[in-house]
Amino acid sequence: MFDVKKFIGETEGFLKENLTGTGVVACSGGIDSSLLAVLCSLSVQEKIVAVFVDTGLVRKSDIENIKKFYSAYSINGRVVDYSEKFFQNLAGVTDPEKKRKIIGKTFIQAFEEAAKEIGATFLLQGTIAPDWIESGGGKRETIKSHHNVGGLPENMTLKVIEPLRDLYKDEVKQISTALGIDISRQPFPGPGLAVRIIGEVTREKAELLKKVTEIVEKEVETFPASLGSPWQYFPVLLPLQTTGVHGDKRSYGLTVCLRIFDSVDGMSGTFTKPDWNFLDQLSTRITNEVPQINRVLYDITNKPPATIEWE
Repeated sequence: MFDVKKFIGETEGFLKENLTGTGVVACSGGIDSSLLAVLCSLSVQEKIVAVFVDTGLVRKSDIENIKKFYSAYSINGRVVDYSEKFFQNLAGVTDPEKKRKIIGKTFIQAFEEAAKEIGATFLLQGTIAPDWIESGGGKRETIKSHHNVGGLPENMTLKVIEPLRDLYKDEVKQISTALGIDISRQPFPGPGLAVRIIGEVTREKAELLKKVTEIVEKEVETFPASLGSPWQYFPVLLPLQTTGVHGDKRSYGLTVCLRIFDSVDGMSGTFTKPDWNFLDQLSTRITNEVPQINRVLYDITNKPPATIEWE
């Protein structure tokens, strides 16, 4: 059985011993990095600065939420707008592995710039076991490179510390609960909406997907009867246009696919089976409120054979 108190004590000791200078905590606002930021604040608060990078690929509420999180846990944190650089680097790229590695390198550029400003020499990441397993760690085949593992450049100027790298998501949740961290927020990928935009990533596509994502999250969170508490729920924007009708006029609109998924640790799981009325309601809201979308699909694939995210 996993010993939460033992892990917290050992991690605080590890941080005090190994963080010999100032460190930047890569804080995305997700459960993994939030746990790391709190553990750092409890043990080496005076040595760390948490940095949230606005990639332009985050959800509408993410920046506001990270600021509230910093305040609630007395974390020395900041938000860095690096969105223009991300979209520049991703222009014309369609291969999912290339996108992930570009995102990883661009994140490091942002963190290195922030580190230079504050005189930091360490980068602390909330990497957990599924991240490095799927990225091909431990002589495994690469399934997909996680931005915080497979996307790291070889010539980094910062020393990386990853105190959570042997944990699985259910263990992260146990520790977070013990420390009073809200675990109700669903997992969100580090590369953000980039892995939910199939094909080239642009600012226009990202803004469109933000609107649809907000609708999906609000609908799922207010319609629990048929869904229970799914692990993740999000739309994917496909590089596919189809004929439709808006009002009495022909449209040639975009397609999104909904992914609602149940899991325990993120390593495997099954698609959620909501009732048709819920899917009908959700599809109607999306196509009414986002006129660029005229077709909504539903993903009925488990993991394996699919991963939770599409890219």
